[in-house]
Amino acid sequence: MAISLQKGQKVDLTKGRAGLSSLIVGLGWDPVKKSGGFFGFGKQENIDCDASVLMLDENDKLRSASDVIYFGNKKSLCGSVIHSGDNLTGDGNGDDEQVFVNLNKVPSYVHKLVFVVNIYACVQRKQDFGMIKNAFIRVVDKSANAELVNYNITENYSGLTALYPGEIYRHNGEWKFSAVGEGTKDIALDKIVQRFQ
Repeated sequence: MAISLQKGQKVDLTKGRAGLSSLIVGLGWDPVKKSGGFFGFGKQENIDCDASVLMLDENDKLRSASDVIYFGNKKSLCGSVIHSGDNLTGDGNGDDEQVFVNLNKVPSYVHKLVFVVNIYACVQRKQDFGMIKNAFIRVVDKSANAELVNYNITENYSGLTALYPGEIYRHNGEWKFSAVGEGTKDIALDKIVQRFQ
């Protein structure tokens, strides 16, 4: 039975689950449908949200560019974090993008996996997270195919172009998940990365 979290809540992932190592982190969202206006003019472009993972050290810093996992760098050097690839529209049910995490392979210097979603070409397309609904992040035990945690993100993020749905981090030798739910005005992944350098 999955635990549903609210913003700011944290939950143990590995405590009491000694064998847990292989996770799927699913992220999803739906575009808000807009009416087409006269004769179908004004049809909005697809909103292309991109999920990424930042592998941070104990000081919440990135040690190398290779510790940023996204559609252009789908696999960490250690093989512990693998991105499923880019979903260009957000249409359909279920996860839009998935990240596979093997906790046993995460290097000892990595203390936190920060999940972030940004809108591709948000400035050119005049798009923000006010145009997104039903956003969520969930953590699944891959070996048992059992959802452990889900966090439905219900706040209004109008005007914001990057979203931090959640993070997985080490605590006293165990791994925990935190429902972050913060938004920023970072317009691209490289701007987000600068925050952690």
